[in-house]
Amino acid sequence: MCAKRSSKKKINWKKLLVKSFFTAVFIISIIIFTLVVLVKIGVFGNLPTYAELKQIKNNTATNIYSVDNKLLGRYYYQNRTNASIEEIPDYLLNALVATEDVRFYEHHGIDPKSTLRVLVKTVILFNRSSGGGSTITQQLAKNLYGRKDFGIMTIPVAKIREMIVARRIEKLYSKKEILELYLNTVSFGENTYGIETASIIFFNKQPSELKIEESAILVGLLKANTSYNPRTNKEAALKRRNIVLGQMHKYGYLRKEELDSLKQIPISIKYRKLTHVEGPAPYFREYVKKRCLEILENKKRPDGSTYNLYTDGLKIYTTLNGQMQEYLEQVVANHLSKLQKQFNKDWKNKEPWIADPRLAILQIEQSKVYQRLRKRGLSQQEAIAAMKVLHKTEIFTREGYKDTLISSLDSVLHHFKTLQTGALVMNGKTGDILAWLGGVNYKYFKYDHVTSKRQTGSTIKPIIYASALRHGIKPCDFFENDSIVYDDYDDWTPRNSDGGYGGFYSVKGALANSVNTISVKLLMQAGIDSTIELAHKMGISSYLPPVPSLALGTGEISLYEMVKSYAVFLNDGRKIEPRIIRRIEDAEGNIIYADPMHVPTYTILSEEIAQTILAMMQGVVDRGTANGLRSLWKFEGDFAGKTGTTQNNTDAWFIGMNPKLIVGVWVGGDSPVVRFRTTMYGQGAYSALPVFANFFQKLYKDNKYSYLGNEKFNIPDSIQSQLNCNDFDEEGESWIYDLFRKDDTDIGEFIRRIFGRKKKQQREQKRR
Repeated sequence: MCAKRSSKKKINWKKLLVKSFFTAVFIISIIIFTLVVLVKIGVFGNLPTYAELKQIKNNTATNIYSVDNKLLGRYYYQNRTNASIEEIPDYLLNALVATEDVRFYEHHGIDPKSTLRVLVKTVILFNRSSGGGSTITQQLAKNLYGRKDFGIMTIPVAKIREMIVARRIEKLYSKKEILELYLNTVSFGENTYGIETASIIFFNKQPSELKIEESAILVGLLKANTSYNPRTNKEAALKRRNIVLGQMHKYGYLRKEELDSLKQIPISIKYRKLTHVEGPAPYFREYVKKRCLEILENKKRPDGSTYNLYTDGLKIYTTLNGQMQEYLEQVVANHLSKLQKQFNKDWKNKEPWIADPRLAILQIEQSKVYQRLRKRGLSQQEAIAAMKVLHKTEIFTREGYKDTLISSLDSVLHHFKTLQTGALVMNGKTGDILAWLGGVNYKYFKYDHVTSKRQTGSTIKPIIYASALRHGIKPCDFFENDSIVYDDYDDWTPRNSDGGYGGFYSVKGALANSVNTISVKLLMQAGIDSTIELAHKMGISSYLPPVPSLALGTGEISLYEMVKSYAVFLNDGRKIEPRIIRRIEDAEGNIIYADPMHVPTYTILSEEIAQTILAMMQGVVDRGTANGLRSLWKFEGDFAGKTGTTQNNTDAWFIGMNPKLIVGVWVGGDSPVVRFRTTMYGQGAYSALPVFANFFQKLYKDNKYSYLGNEKFNIPDSIQSQLNCNDFDEEGESWIYDLFRKDDTDIGEFIRRIFGRKKKQQREQKRR
């Protein structure tokens, strides 16, 4: 029995544990070694070569700049641009190193201590709180090449790939270059890549202008850019910022008193959204994008490849004036807010489509949500029923975006009855586009009312009158304000907006008071075809109907074309082409396209006729339909312009000029049914003119532009003397000039007209 007991050996658990540990280490080492070999030979995808790493190039956004060097926006797939290391403050670099990789300057891409910690704590002990252990260089490798999905092998394969790439990067680049590359590729959330973009979006400044505490906020975002977003979570961002500052102190980058002082500073940002739909001048940026794509289509790099607007980091320098754009956006927002309230009051909270519900149905069927429902197989009735379900969503209001509980149907109709606008400011002498506003909000309303076509109303009349002057009519010729039936045009009869007839207007008086009957007479005497030809030469490319109503603005023309044509009057009869892009540079600053400043050259009208029309348009402001500039806004400088109102108050226009600037404004609805019920509010003088007036008020208050109030048209006395007559005569003999222009060959018909006119006067006298 004793012999048997002694034959049993006692198990040495300590020795067994040590043996098992080394066996496991050996197996893990073999696995890691095998993985490394497999990764290196490309089993999990090719690794970037040294040659490729030397040519590191990321998608870089194209920047668009105003003439006063303001960043207007970007074209991008990823919203990022590059900042040089010289533009990045040292304390931002210190904050990054202290927080993300304290031994950055000591290792060569891989930090053994951090790697071992990850291996033991994360892999063996399953402690996920121990951190990722990646160096800044490894993170750069991840930013540059991303991670592919290999199932359960994803993390170990990705880590090995990043280590190998990091070692190669360290052999090619200096530490400062690595920091530069990292800060230009890392994500700061909100589709924001790179330190320059983040600096602009969160603080509206360049990286070189960042303060220490602001730098700490941005570095803090790198740990979790959603959780520590200073816009959406200030409290968490503040805590994270202070941790970053604490790390800077811990590793000798901040003194204790600096740390204590900086921790007391509250979170303060100047957020500026730079998306495709937000930011300054989005309608203009969209127009510039289309023009750039046309230009770049014919431009090649030295190697023969084409430029990519979204990835090549181009710089586009436009003609837009950032300050003027800001003023225009402010006055439009303010005026349209008041106008929308008046619109709702005018309709007494009834829907403007009440007389024709089909228009509302059409708008519903054109909406994205309706079309999406129909694609899912729902019938019309089912789709509309689904659109009636209430849900929480964001809508546009004059006070800003609003989260509310509303159905998709009501949301569509709410936006449908929103008044829209188009406004364009151009330097009349050079053609430079200085401000461009295509609607009230690009995020919700993509339709650009600067380039879209609407009936122009009376804003076409200066061109009609210019055509008449070309055919020998004088500013002081008088025409009878009577109602004529035009037999050859379906018995059409022009009507004056105020319903008033009788008496005689001089040509200059008819333009100042926008008399429709006489405007049509002038068109007919000048010739419809001849007038259309003149309009096209002046810059109107749209189709113009060859009918008498053309004189009243029934042709559909864009605001862009109208402003362009008005410049002929300002340039003594010469045409000027608008300019929007000054030059385009590549990422290295090489000019790949340039458009020098334009000068008016091609003569369309004689200098005398152009100056005469300009002087007559001054009468519109001094005593005519745009007199509000004098009586209400008390402007004293030189102004000329023309109001316009289309039938049923559908479109309200005002195009005005001072000796330097041309400002065109249109106001209306996306649909003709969205209009004021009364001309009191729907006319151009009420709906459109205030935008012009308030814009110039802003300019006059700005010392940089106050000189505009002293500019003069300098119309010669010889032109002014031709306008030395009354606008209106009740019963003067000047009406006879109208009769002589009939080119009658029948003397009997001529006499009948004379006596017919005398009898009409006698009847009117008896009635009075």
